[in-house]
Amino acid sequence: MAAKSNIFFCKECGYESSKWMGQCPGCKEWNTFVEEPVVKKGSSYVKKKATDREPSKLSDISLETEDRTNTGIEEFDRVLGGGIVSGSLVLVGGDPGIGKSTLLLQVCKNLANMGKSVLYVSGEESLKQIKLRANRIGEIGESFSLLCETDLDIIEEVIKKYKPEVVVIDSIQTMYRSDISSAPGSVSQVRESTNTLMQLAKGLSISIFVVGHVTKEGVVAGPRVLEHMVDTVLYFEGDRHATYRVLRGVKNRFGSTNEIGVFEMMEYGLKEVKNPSEFMLMGRPENASGSVITCSVEGTRPILLEIQALVARTNFGFPRRTSAGTDANRVNLLMAVLEKRAGLQINDCDAYVNITGGLKINEPALDLGIIMAVVSSYKNRAVDSEMVVFGEVGLSGEIRSVSNIEQRIAECEKLGFTSCILPQSALVSITGKTKMKLIGVSNISEAIGFI
Repeated sequence: MAAKSNIFFCKECGYESSKWMGQCPGCKEWNTFVEEPVVKKGSSYVKKKATDREPSKLSDISLETEDRTNTGIEEFDRVLGGGIVSGSLVLVGGDPGIGKSTLLLQVCKNLANMGKSVLYVSGEESLKQIKLRANRIGEIGESFSLLCETDLDIIEEVIKKYKPEVVVIDSIQTMYRSDISSAPGSVSQVRESTNTLMQLAKGLSISIFVVGHVTKEGVVAGPRVLEHMVDTVLYFEGDRHATYRVLRGVKNRFGSTNEIGVFEMMEYGLKEVKNPSEFMLMGRPENASGSVITCSVEGTRPILLEIQALVARTNFGFPRRTSAGTDANRVNLLMAVLEKRAGLQINDCDAYVNITGGLKINEPALDLGIIMAVVSSYKNRAVDSEMVVFGEVGLSGEIRSVSNIEQRIAECEKLGFTSCILPQSALVSITGKTKMKLIGVSNISEAIGFI
């Protein structure tokens, strides 16, 4: 007979305990335990034998052919590492209304038009709602099928019966197992549902995409073990009211974890932005103070960005420091370096820093660009519009070198920029390889002298 009991789960790592604890012994996080009812079914334990299972030697495993499928969306394939890997389990997270379902529906459309069998399982929308969205993005082939269901036992039977090549689950928080008494979206339901999908993906060599809701902190809702179980974790970022969206890989067992894909939201769906630098610099002001062009590298892709800063005398006793698109604590640190090492009296000024285009970049190479933008606004002097600035700034005011110097310079030269301020230590590796005017600086005092 089934016995009911309550067990406490850690939302971060899935650690189980019979009683509530303030700190999780597994991940050492505080206040992460939640109580959920669990039904334990009585059954006799049968010891399994390993007579049919033998270990394999590493030399016997062949890697001659890697089974990948291109989706027809180059930005999506770039983030995945070159296409969809057969038997992979991919988690796609993002804010509500950001475009997760639209992106995956476009991927399904392309795969179905290539003749691939695709199953789209929705637990949030009706068939008519999905049909309306599908009509907006274009005609979809006959090999595309829809299923509106939240019972994972039924979904599992359908997948085993029809054996589609690609499955989309939208979303994992709406799925439930009937043998687990807790509500859909709870720790135990999400964990067991993901485990079932993982076994289906590996056992049947089916590529499964799972949509995950995010919390107000911006992480996927549910236990942290969810991200550990899947092969790839993608985050769809951006302001829902802005034009651009960024697909970022934070975990990828089949490729780089730093790649990003840039999309533009249109009436008919998401459009690829194959040259993000050109789009990010469109409409930038000419000869305006507080505007500086810098170069960031995401994965293997260099992207030119515009950093804008506004510095003004404060009307209050405590100045405001606000940033959009970059870490606010990093901006405060750089302003402290300016005061201490460059002698600028900006402790009585409000400062606002913005990275245009809606991107969120935290690369250290943006440090020098932020400092130049702040000083430009403070002095009300414009930085040369044909100049690019990048470099990491230390607490002593020194300018440190950054990676991928040649790729950054090549991107700047391709878009017509004529000069570049960069770390002095990086000049050796790039001198003679470009026609741009390169200006090496070793500290922030030298850099702000060009304003």
